[in-house]
Amino acid sequence: MWLDRLSGHSTPAATPSASPPPPTNRSYSPAARRPSHLGPAAAAQRPGFSPRSSSLSLHSNDSTTSLLASSRRPNGSGLKQSVTVTDAPDPLDVLAKLLGSEGKGAIAKPQTNGDNVAEDELELELDFEDLSLREFASRKSSSAEKEHVYATQTIEEFERDKAKFEDLHRSIRACDDVLSSVESNLASFQNDLATVSAEIETLQARSTALSVRLENRKLVESGLGPIVEEISVSPTVVKKIVEGVIDEAWVRALAEVEKRSKAIDIKSKEQRNIKGVRDLKPLLENLVNKALERIRDFLVAQIKALRSPNINAQIIQQQHFIRYKDLYEFLHKHHSQLAEEIGQAYMNTMRWYFLNQFTRYQKALEKIKIHVIDRHDVLGGDDGNRKTNLLAGTKSSGPPHDAFNLGRRIDLLKTSNQTALPSFLAEEDKATHYLEFPFRNFNLALVDNASAEYSFLTSFFSPALSFAAISRHFNYIFEPTFALGQSLTKSLVHETFDSLGLLLCVRLNQHFAFELQRRKIPAVDGYINGTGMLLWPRFQVIMDQHCESVRTVTNAISTRKQSASEQARQSAAPHFMTQRFGQFMQGILTLSTEAGDDEPVSASLIRLRSEIEAFLTKSSKSIGESRKRERFLYNNYSLILTIIGDLEGKLALEQQDHFEGLKKAYEGS
Repeated sequence: MWLDRLSGHSTPAATPSASPPPPTNRSYSPAARRPSHLGPAAAAQRPGFSPRSSSLSLHSNDSTTSLLASSRRPNGSGLKQSVTVTDAPDPLDVLAKLLGSEGKGAIAKPQTNGDNVAEDELELELDFEDLSLREFASRKSSSAEKEHVYATQTIEEFERDKAKFEDLHRSIRACDDVLSSVESNLASFQNDLATVSAEIETLQARSTALSVRLENRKLVESGLGPIVEEISVSPTVVKKIVEGVIDEAWVRALAEVEKRSKAIDIKSKEQRNIKGVRDLKPLLENLVNKALERIRDFLVAQIKALRSPNINAQIIQQQHFIRYKDLYEFLHKHHSQLAEEIGQAYMNTMRWYFLNQFTRYQKALEKIKIHVIDRHDVLGGDDGNRKTNLLAGTKSSGPPHDAFNLGRRIDLLKTSNQTALPSFLAEEDKATHYLEFPFRNFNLALVDNASAEYSFLTSFFSPALSFAAISRHFNYIFEPTFALGQSLTKSLVHETFDSLGLLLCVRLNQHFAFELQRRKIPAVDGYINGTGMLLWPRFQVIMDQHCESVRTVTNAISTRKQSASEQARQSAAPHFMTQRFGQFMQGILTLSTEAGDDEPVSASLIRLRSEIEAFLTKSSKSIGESRKRERFLYNNYSLILTIIGDLEGKLALEQQDHFEGLKKAYEGS
């Protein structure tokens, strides 16, 4: 290293007798060797030294023999083969070498720095070049003087360069200090590396242990995870149930509680004696009880809201009951008695609600003016002039009406408007209507509300309750309202003789029945059938009254022979009763285009038709001329056929065929 080579410059001062080794290609002769090489100390340190190393190094180039050694001299020469005069070999040593083995015992072997003389140097053969010992010594002295002069010059040069060597020495010491610091840092770094390595090994061991524990936990979790997840309830769900507002999130939390409750019930029935199930079961029961308490308070508050004035029950039902219908199912499952009590409270409230609302509506409809058609408005009544005078004297004032003409009354049956008349409009309506108008509005409102309520009951109470139980609840709610509707129907029809109005009510009632079947509301069938049982008998009574009135008129016809002047005044024109009957039959047939064979309309119409035919036949007998008599019958039957000729339906076709045959029977006249 360069440090070893620099340290060789100061080595001669530390070793006075040292000098550079001779080249390896030179022979060992006395003439060629210099006096400084006769010393054994230098010879002892010479073996193994490279001839190409620095001339300032007298020993080896090991860094341990650098300028830091204690034997270093500050004034040592840095030139090659330079020695000082004081460093000349001891003459006794030279003499011992010359005498050889003979003087080994007499002369002690000198030592320099405690080093022994090598054996090969003691056995050297010196070449005196044919010179005597004195000559050789004198020659050697002169050579030494020359070298002394040279050494003196070297010292002077060294004195001049002393500052440089001191700087070099300080630099070397600084380098040694730096190297010592580097060595200490490297040693510290090595210690740190050892510590880090130990920590890494510890971490690896911990990592391996954690990996094993993780795998074990995964195995345990795969087995216990589903069970724990199945029975555990999160704190968020508990807080929501206990403190949260009842909304969709609360319903979802309730579903989680229900799911966990079912799981714990199943685990409890398995009789596996799981400690976690035993610990969680009472806690979950407390949570369920808290949920039941909150559900009870919520439903009671909504039921109270239904009793508020001017409240729309369907809004509350849709926004608060149907929206949270799972609450009642949960309540019925965990506390059926409480659920039944709340259900009963709801039914009592809605029973009062519908009865109150429809009572108000009935009172509003009662304020509508109705055309009065009584026993005087029958087919056998007097002619139009007499009737007008009779009506003017016996009936309340009102617009004129025709009890035998259907007219536009059928529009109420064919209209697409399925909305009932509101109460405030009914109270403000100043027009006069027929009886089917209030009947339709009341029953249309009743059917709509009943359909909505039945749909609500099936949605809210199912599947907690069976459909039979729901139907019983529905009947309990609407029982007074249905009774109110039938009472209204009785008040409209019990004294009327408006057969067309009654048949219109029958067709409206049938239309309501078809609509309820389409909506799948079977619970109202009882009311519909009851209403039909009120309408059909009254219709039969009125038809019988028409037949009786015609029969009365027929019996009143005189059978005596008329005079010639009376026969001359007789006309073959149709009778006014024929006109009434034709219009009346047209109305009946128009309302019976889809009538079934089991309806009493056909039989009643046939009876009335027979009475009319008997009336016309007896009336024609009062005409003396046969041809005129047949012409009279032809004109009456032709008028009836003309009125009903454009109608459709099975019953209408039967009547058309019948009167067509009668017309043809008298057509030749």
